[in-house]
Amino acid sequence: MHGRVWPTRGVEWFFCPCESVTTQHNRMVSGFVVGLCSRFRTAAHGKRVRRRCFSTRTGTDGGQFPLEGIKVLDLTRIVAGPYCTMVLGDLGAEVYKIERPFVGDESRKWGPPFLRNSSDSVYFMAANRNKKSVCVNLKTGREVIYELARKCDVLVENYVPGKLDELGLGYETLRTIAPSLIYCSITGFGSVGPYRSKPGYDVIASSIGGLLHITGSEDGPPAKVGIAITDIATGLYAHGAILAALLQRYRTGRGQKIDVNLLSTQVACLINVASNYLNANKEAKRWGTAHESIVPYEAFQTRTGYITLGCGSDAQFVDLCRLLGMKELAQDVRFANNRARVEHRRELIELLSNILRGKSSAEWMELFETASFPVGPINSMKEVFDDRHVKAIGMVKTIQHPTAGEVKLVGPPVVYSEAKNEIASVPPLLGQHTDEVLRGLLGYGDEQMKHLRESKIIQ
Repeated sequence: MHGRVWPTRGVEWFFCPCESVTTQHNRMVSGFVVGLCSRFRTAAHGKRVRRRCFSTRTGTDGGQFPLEGIKVLDLTRIVAGPYCTMVLGDLGAEVYKIERPFVGDESRKWGPPFLRNSSDSVYFMAANRNKKSVCVNLKTGREVIYELARKCDVLVENYVPGKLDELGLGYETLRTIAPSLIYCSITGFGSVGPYRSKPGYDVIASSIGGLLHITGSEDGPPAKVGIAITDIATGLYAHGAILAALLQRYRTGRGQKIDVNLLSTQVACLINVASNYLNANKEAKRWGTAHESIVPYEAFQTRTGYITLGCGSDAQFVDLCRLLGMKELAQDVRFANNRARVEHRRELIELLSNILRGKSSAEWMELFETASFPVGPINSMKEVFDDRHVKAIGMVKTIQHPTAGEVKLVGPPVVYSEAKNEIASVPPLLGQHTDEVLRGLLGYGDEQMKHLRESKIIQ
């Protein structure tokens, strides 16, 4: 293939045909992390490996962090980049979050609400755990960044294309300084194309990429998703790409540049909606909580709130009718199979809506406890974190913050059988680790630190 080295060639995946694309992707990435790093550790003791591709040596015991020993130079701010580096940090990478002295990541100011006894926003807490804050002025502290790059395995940045080149911190410069460095750029629109120089936020990429066009009630205006989902998806794509590049570097000994952008991510996430348009010339529309091809599959109002249910098969619809005490609905020719239910959507939804408004959400959930079809209440945040299952799986972690006392964070959603993936430290204070990293990693002494501080290069 013209000299191209495929990062995962030789790695075999098995997917169950009943799994969704999202489930397959998540399982592949999760397994890849453990498998990749297990191979690194095993191979590191074999005779065929002539070079060690980590910045520090990793151990061989089970139950370690998969990315232990990997060092990440994090030049990102806001959401997409920090989310990517947070996931790497959860997996054990040492993440050095480079921030502007006395200012820091812009999201530190995105409040209220703010942390107790702190000027940092609660928003900042969401994507910055497991990192060390190092304050370096990129304009005047370029040499510090160069030295850090030589010590690190990965650099992640999310500046507008060309900005870091102007500062002497672009890929072409750093590849000569640190040839094994994996340099990941996260941008709004990529490094080529007419929009490449434009700044990009989640909602803008979601607008241009069609997500807002298909989100919202059927007869209403476009709606923004409640979280920065395009940012988060971009961060996840970037984290997977970095893992693949680490595997390729293990084979070649060379680093490389990775380009990930919000718009491309959003267009890729259109999945079946994009396929419908490209292959059947079918324009998309808003469906609210409903599904274009499956009925019933949407939210219904109850006496106290809303529940969402879906019948992906005729058998599940029969079960729904049984539990509703309306077995005759399943025998009605208008609703006998999914194709008929799609054609008679309005009649069926009106019938079901009238029935479901008759009880509270809690009563329906109790009645549907053993249902064969998927069903769940639409929860408020209080209800989410009071949910018995969310509590049982321990998603929320309580950890000590240096100024705010006890804080709560939502932990990683992936669990490994033989590796750690957890919150080891709270989001850092601005510049909390500058001395630790520059002295400990780079060996700077008192005079050098004093000069850098007096020159306002570091904080």
